[in-house]
Amino acid sequence: MKKNFVVVCSLILLWLLNGSPSLAASNNNSNIYAVKSGDTLWKIANKYGSSVDDLIAANGLQTNSLLVGQKLFVPTLYSVHPGDTLWKIAVAYSSSVDQIKKNNGLSSDIIYIGQILKIPPKRLPMQGQYILMTRDEFRSWLFNNRFTRKINKIQEHHTYQPSYKNFNGSNYFTLMKGMEEYHVTQMKWKTISQHITTFPDGKLVLGRPINMAPEGSFAFSNPSLREKIEADSLAIENLGNFDKGNDVMTEAQKETIVTVAALLNMKFGLTPSIDSITYHHWWDMTTGERVLDSPGHNVKTCPGTGFFGGNSTTSAKTNFYPLVIRKMQEIRASMQ
Repeated sequence: MKKNFVVVCSLILLWLLNGSPSLAASNNNSNIYAVKSGDTLWKIANKYGSSVDDLIAANGLQTNSLLVGQKLFVPTLYSVHPGDTLWKIAVAYSSSVDQIKKNNGLSSDIIYIGQILKIPPKRLPMQGQYILMTRDEFRSWLFNNRFTRKINKIQEHHTYQPSYKNFNGSNYFTLMKGMEEYHVTQMKWKTISQHITTFPDGKLVLGRPINMAPEGSFAFSNPSLREKIEADSLAIENLGNFDKGNDVMTEAQKETIVTVAALLNMKFGLTPSIDSITYHHWWDMTTGERVLDSPGHNVKTCPGTGFFGGNSTTSAKTNFYPLVIRKMQEIRASMQ
């Protein structure tokens, strides 16, 4: 009878920690769930003792729609092993020490062997459709997601305005909302044009959902041509005025720009070239024609005359693409 009582108490403890009897303790260093046919956020949240809001924040979801095969971070139960620390566990499960302590009622960092911890995924800072990420968080987000739109071109832009003087180190969402307001009220676009915005501190913000084609200043006089040009494009705005004599790009932002380009090329099966990574400067704004370096056309300087040595195709081939290719090789090596 005593043995049965202990077993029953242990099961009750697991249920209380988990909030759902279907989740068992696991030490396989994985708290990733692959979406199956018929899944909804509510069903998955209920299964793992979470909430729809927590799943959205943990996975940077811009909509409630899921695709089969998409991977989501979910809570998991972990049995503490010798040598474990909260920091090690947090890193292994894409969580944070503070979140683990809060979810398990811990007042200190002390844990003991055999202790069962509920590990919640780390919440990403979000405001509406905008999601703030580090480079590593973007890598995880990108490779865990599936997309319904074919991407063949990555557009590189600079914001010009806002520039470095407008960034105070924390006003990511304010600047994004300002750009969105201009794009919607002045340009008459559906929402903000760009999918990704990089910042001087090396962080980035997701904006327009990737499954939506961008809206940009291509072929102003011919909207149907603009839609055709951008149907397979993904737009990146790099915050700053990178025309020579203005903002000097930080090393942190350089690293993010190169890393993001490398990750996108890998995700969508592209090879860096003038066909896959395109500068806004290479397109006539009026006609929508790709003019590359040809003079005498109505073009912008974007992504800047000082963008990785310049905005010409020669600069891209000499200065930017080699960095992207090298970064792709580094990432592949780290995945082996």
